Amino acid sequence: MHQAGKKMVCLDVDGTTVNHDGHMSEAVKQAGRAVVADGHTVVIATGRSLPATLPIIQTLGVTHGYAVCSNGGVTVRIDARGESDGGPEDGYEVVAQQVFDPAPALEALTERLSTARYAIETSAGNFLSTERFEDLTFGLAPRPVSLKELKRAEAVRLVVNSSDATAGEFARTVRKIGLHGVTYSVGWSAWLDITAKGVTKASSLEQLREQLGASREATVACGDGQNDIEMLRWAQRSVAMGQADEEVKAAADEITGTVFEDGLVPILQSLLDE
Repeated sequence: MHQAGKKMVCLDVDGTTVNHDGHMSEAVKQAGRAVVADGHTVVIATGRSLPATLPIIQTLGVTHGYAVCSNGGVTVRIDARGESDGGPEDGYEVVAQQVFDPAPALEALTERLSTARYAIETSAGNFLSTERFEDLTFGLAPRPVSLKELKRAEAVRLVVNSSDATAGEFARTVRKIGLHGVTYSVGWSAWLDITAKGVTKASSLEQLREQLGASREATVACGDGQNDIEMLRWAQRSVAMGQADEEVKAAADEITGTVFEDGLVPILQSLLDE
């Protein structure tokens, strides 16, 4: 349960705790570990899949806590005690999943974006893709399948990437398509993340907040992407990274330095001073 008088600190990964090469600076690592050690509830809230999130959790020293992965599609309880001491076998357990049928979205997208790459994170924790499609946010290599098989999967996350368009062109095309029955966010590159309708980082964090017994006033969130907007609006104290676009910054209470300037560090340190 959440400790009274402490914060529920919700941290995006890529562009916030690590740079776009996946590197976490020593300053961020030490500040993050200090916040964990101080008793705050640190929740990693990311578009990454669970396998790609676990190294971040371990680096920050979170041995008991939670993570919201796949843009809210998967919520995980972290317990590093080990099986012999009563903990889960792998040091974590999936406590919630938000699944959806990807077929309607795939049909609409492939009609307009026939050359794009498509990948699905399934409810079983696997990745399937229409072609060779590897990314550090997956955490494992996808298994190549036909589009027909992709449509039959039970999805927690659908990823679309186009190398034939700029980020702006891609975003305009996606908005023209008008996806229904899902939630989607366009990334900083020609990248699209899709989850079940109504599912965002914020929706899953709110469920977790209620379960933990944390007050709304205790919530803090830091992020830099379009998929962080709902989370930033949800948190009592919200911080946008300096390299975030204007729409993301408008959703936040504060703006800090860029990820390359370790902008997260002063925010984490401010929690230790309260």
